[in-house]
Amino acid sequence: MSDPTSGIRLTATGSSSPWSVETLVRPGLRRNPRRAHLLVSEVLGKHIPVDPAVVTDAADRLADLVLAAVGGSDVDVLGFAETATGLGHGVAARLGAHCYLHSTRRNVPGTDVYAEFQEGHSHATDHRLLPTSVGVLAPQLPLVLVDDEISTGTTALEAVRSMHAVTPRTHYVIASLVDMRTPEHRSESDSVAVELGVVIDSVSLAQGSVALDENLVASVAGLPDPEYNPVSAAAGTVTRVDASWPAAVPDGGRHGFLATDAAPFETAVADVAAVVATAVTTGRAVIVLGHEELMYLPLRLASALADRGHPALFQTTTRSPAYVLDESGYPLRRGFRFLAPELGEAEARYVYNASGPEDALIVLVVDEPADTEVLFDATGPARTIAASGADVLVVVVRGADPAALTVSRRAVPLTGPEFGSYAPHEVTWLLKDLSAVALEADIAEREKKIQEGTAHYAESLPVEYQPDSAYRELFETVLHDSASRLALAVGTVTELVLAERGHDIVLASLARAGTPVGILMRRWAFEMHGLELPHYAVSIVRDRGIDAVALRYLADHHDSRSVVFVDGWTGKGAIARELSAALAEFDGAEFDDDLAVLADPGHCARTYGTRDDFLIASACLNSTVSGLVSRTVLNDSLIRDGDFHGAKYYADLAADDVSNHLLDTVSSQFASVRTAAETAAAEVAESDRTPSWSGWASVEKVRQQFGISHVNFVKPGVGETTRVLLRRVPWRVLVRDETAPEHKHIRMLAEARGVPVVEVPDLAYSCMGLIKDVT
Repeated sequence: MSDPTSGIRLTATGSSSPWSVETLVRPGLRRNPRRAHLLVSEVLGKHIPVDPAVVTDAADRLADLVLAAVGGSDVDVLGFAETATGLGHGVAARLGAHCYLHSTRRNVPGTDVYAEFQEGHSHATDHRLLPTSVGVLAPQLPLVLVDDEISTGTTALEAVRSMHAVTPRTHYVIASLVDMRTPEHRSESDSVAVELGVVIDSVSLAQGSVALDENLVASVAGLPDPEYNPVSAAAGTVTRVDASWPAAVPDGGRHGFLATDAAPFETAVADVAAVVATAVTTGRAVIVLGHEELMYLPLRLASALADRGHPALFQTTTRSPAYVLDESGYPLRRGFRFLAPELGEAEARYVYNASGPEDALIVLVVDEPADTEVLFDATGPARTIAASGADVLVVVVRGADPAALTVSRRAVPLTGPEFGSYAPHEVTWLLKDLSAVALEADIAEREKKIQEGTAHYAESLPVEYQPDSAYRELFETVLHDSASRLALAVGTVTELVLAERGHDIVLASLARAGTPVGILMRRWAFEMHGLELPHYAVSIVRDRGIDAVALRYLADHHDSRSVVFVDGWTGKGAIARELSAALAEFDGAEFDDDLAVLADPGHCARTYGTRDDFLIASACLNSTVSGLVSRTVLNDSLIRDGDFHGAKYYADLAADDVSNHLLDTVSSQFASVRTAAETAAAEVAESDRTPSWSGWASVEKVRQQFGISHVNFVKPGVGETTRVLLRRVPWRVLVRDETAPEHKHIRMLAEARGVPVVEVPDLAYSCMGLIKDVT
């Protein structure tokens, strides 16, 4: 028979590796009216059994080209089903990629489709992306799209468009073993890059071109029908072993594989290899067959068996029908056709060659959805292959659970000493650790962007103001003088909460001003009542709402109706309003929006320790009185779907930390104020506590009196005025009595920053801070 592939001519045009196009691929045939040829890879491990070390080496070399293209940046990687799922994973593993995701054609109940695209020339055209959440991907990173072969680039560009529509990026890299595009196809990539306003780079191990006879489709259609499923006089054996897999460890990239998954994945592979090794005769050669998209796990298993002394080859089954011909030099010498074992799948599946050393054991690796009756009956893969005389060991890897993986990827709470200087039993931070990220901005520059509307205050952090020794001495004096008053307010509000909400409650302080208060309330409940109250710190951001991921965590772990939200004080009531609105919009759980505060000078809350506008010592400083934790951050480039809001831990400020000193000083006064607190709580409970929001009216009056453009530029009360001087660009400080001791620290800060202090005798609050209009 004449060479059936003579109508396919490959030409090498370049190489970026030790391989050329001729050594990487061989032409094969298939009966497909859209494309009658295929390029059979010598290094991929799909149609031809390959040494797993060769497959890994090819992926590593391609990854090195990618690394150069992205300038050493971290990346996300997307592999194309089905042939490049293993290659893409290998590239991601070499790069230590933030996330690896591969497209899929499998239907997975209970999962959401993140994006879709089409592959026009493929036997199976649909590609779906099913990450556990959008948050596993990092849109600020380059996205690397990996395929074994780029013929026209159409599929890759379709994928770029699809992904860009969901989460736009600035840089894409198309990576392949061979790049067979024409100059016209390459210019199309340039056009798409211009269209989207992005950079699209391409890297490959080798470059070339393919020329096809114009009658190739017809000539292939005219060939004799291929002969599948060779049968031996004596069938081989079929045996089975089950290997467990951790539910929350991904067995591949279908639902996203994070860099942090690599270590538990390798441990799980080693455990599977240990199970399989017990079923294989010592030193026997193996051909490890992956199942369609399940490529990387079987590849790693083949490597592990090779390390145990078994000569090993690797390849996988496929959906793609190819022409089989037992002729020397043709890459597809024999083939097997069988029913797909998964439920609901009617199309045939294939495996080619599946040959190697004499008496090699076929190790067919499948995941749990493929473990059906079809897997072992006469029409399924195991017995179809065994009929050729080969022994088949079916390895069913059981346990991987997309639902469990999704749950495990929900945000992880933080505690000290790894995050913050508070003891772990005192507070659990429902925050994402951003300590390694440079978020601080010059106060004046930051203020200008906030006022211009080009940035939100929660997207960055002010530089932490570090006061001089005189101010720190003042803090010590203030703390000593006010400790008893603070303890009384703590006891009053805690007794009120326990009386009205019961003892089975959960404290959720609004980070960060509410967190010292939440800890003090927790201490009071323990010391006075023997109660161990759970306490969490959650983020709330003006105009953005409360952290919905944190709310979901609280609802998943506690009765949402038992959660008591805690803050330090009220100003004009913006956060109280924000809390009520956010909780009203939250679906799936019922939270009480009653905010418990130490001081309510704004008359915005019904649960409080006092309505006096007095100095709460924790307002005097920044992170050094708040567990060394920054105020919270909500920045879309850092906080993705499924993340808690973020914050930083300023461990470098430990020498100046007085967070626990404040707690201990106030707590030491609890016993002496217990009776007074109980009496005060009873009096508050019997009074008319209906919020009048009088503070808001007072703020509006000052805004008009001083010609201030926006109510957000007026910050009422001792705590808010202190914040203005520590974090913002102040214009004026208004005081009711310029000699009042409760704002001596404010007058000191104002003098240090050159801010005028103006006495306004009829001021509703002890003081107010006015922010400078810098636009």
